[in-house]
Amino acid sequence: MTTENLTQLGRDSRPAASPEEAVLETVPYRRGDGPPAIVRFTCPEFTSLCPVTGQPDFAHIVIDYAPDARLVESKSLKLFLTSFRNHGAFHEDCTVMIGRRVMAATEPLWLRIGGYWYPRGGIPIDVFWQSGPVPEGVYLPDQGVPTYRGRG
Repeated sequence: MTTENLTQLGRDSRPAASPEEAVLETVPYRRGDGPPAIVRFTCPEFTSLCPVTGQPDFAHIVIDYAPDARLVESKSLKLFLTSFRNHGAFHEDCTVMIGRRVMAATEPLWLRIGGYWYPRGGIPIDVFWQSGPVPEGVYLPDQGVPTYRGRG
């Protein structure tokens, strides 16, 4: 595996000022035979800003994807996700934007993202997006994030 083109891994790197400026880096992946693997990234403390009030919004983000020839480099993904901290957008926009950016960077066989947003105005919002049908023969676990139940 070659990493000479990476600009963030192993270096002092700061999050970009916005998700649009953030760089998602990838590394080569050799898929091999048989059903594709599913790779999962979980970000239980994702934050962005409400585009109307400027108040912080919090979510638990889960990204599952079946890589083909490229993997997303995890430090660049962390910096990309952190760049949303000063980004004002609705929950739906943030969730889908993340999924589409990872798709564009890695060109996977398949991707799904779940954005499990904590209540805003008393209503939790869960947002789901995927690139298409699940590839045949893969093991695809539940994302493991329960429906919001308040103080239950």
